[in-house]
Amino acid sequence: MAKQEITAEAIIHSLQRKEYKPVYFLMGEEAYFIDKISDYIEKNVLDESEKSFDQTIVYGKETDINAVINAAKRFPMIATHQVVIVKEAQHIKDFDNLSYYLQKPLLSTILVFCYKYGTLDKRKKIASEIDKVGVLYTTPRIYDNQIPTWIIQYLKEKNVGIDYKASSLLSEYLGTDLSKIVNELDKLLITKPVDQNNITLELIEKNIGISKDYNVFELQNALFTRDVLKANRIAFYFAQNQRDNPFVVVLSVLFKAFANLFQYHYLQDKSQDNVSKELGMTWSFVKDYQAAAKIYSASKCLEIISTIRTYDAKGKGIDCPATSDGELLKELVFIILH
Repeated sequence: MAKQEITAEAIIHSLQRKEYKPVYFLMGEEAYFIDKISDYIEKNVLDESEKSFDQTIVYGKETDINAVINAAKRFPMIATHQVVIVKEAQHIKDFDNLSYYLQKPLLSTILVFCYKYGTLDKRKKIASEIDKVGVLYTTPRIYDNQIPTWIIQYLKEKNVGIDYKASSLLSEYLGTDLSKIVNELDKLLITKPVDQNNITLELIEKNIGISKDYNVFELQNALFTRDVLKANRIAFYFAQNQRDNPFVVVLSVLFKAFANLFQYHYLQDKSQDNVSKELGMTWSFVKDYQAAAKIYSASKCLEIISTIRTYDAKGKGIDCPATSDGELLKELVFIILH
């Protein structure tokens, strides 16, 4: 039976119960979860009076594994534990040398490795040795289409709501960097009215600068409903505000939308539940695709997808060196609508 993957939340809950392991090896592509765990250890295991004596923070570029081991072998001076945190541990070489320490780690030491943007080879002996005496944690990879739901869940844990449209808008404009997303969400939590329990489009517009009327999802909606006036108005607005509405972001959203619409045409089961499951969207978005499918045939969707690819190349200067992104977007919107 395969070992169940541990989560960042489970690790933190264990730390809150003061159930400490001698080694925590935190690794993976998503730095947010690594920082979340290591920050908790750094801020909470020792009190302020103990940190000066029993907490050591070093960086992988400035140390080596032997120096880390020597630090881990020291006994705490005044606290029951000492904490040694190695940030940027991916720069350290010769992790195999850690094996000698792992055979009998000092139980009064909490040794934390923050190994970002990569992983140890789990087939190696050192990985199994860490897993045996401590915590070997690999961050989960969060994909683009999972970000809106992740935002909803993050805010839910703060007892604050947000609808899928607003969370999707944030995900498209903020990207997939969870640390950046959390910073912006925390700003929204601070600035929202005390008696307001939801993050609204108005709040996002006021504090992050994403217009609730002129954004890429409103453009998608205008195209899906073939609202020529609204679509052109948004395209012209984007052309005048290219810095806040990057062409590459707009193309990405429109490509995904029409690719999903093309896929929708070939779903045998077009019930709301199945469409939501197959296309990875909430029920509130399904009705938009149901309506758009009556306007755009599968063959038209394929033409639009091809056109978006062409304009992506033009935006990168291929066969179109002198046209601005704003003008390219206006051309693209015209072609989609006609």
